[in-house]
Amino acid sequence: MFTSEQLRAGRMLLRWEQTDLASASKVSLATIKRLEAKPGIVSANQVTLEAIRRALLEAGVEFTNGDAPGVRMKKR
Repeated sequence: MFTSEQLRAGRMLLRWEQTDLASASKVSLATIKRLEAKPGIVSANQVTLEAIRRALLEAGVEFTNGDAPGVRMKKR
């Protein structure tokens, strides 16, 4: 699980537009926009969420969870 805030922050770390994430994840732009618009934990089909998460991870974003959920760039 991740939040819309983590989704937007991860995209910003990559300097990606919503269209870039849509292309990398093969998820429609309309879906990306919908998921980012509502605060809190994103709610969508599990396949869709995994595609988005995988695209961000492969591009170098790391999700941090626990007491302080967020995102950061992986060490290279």
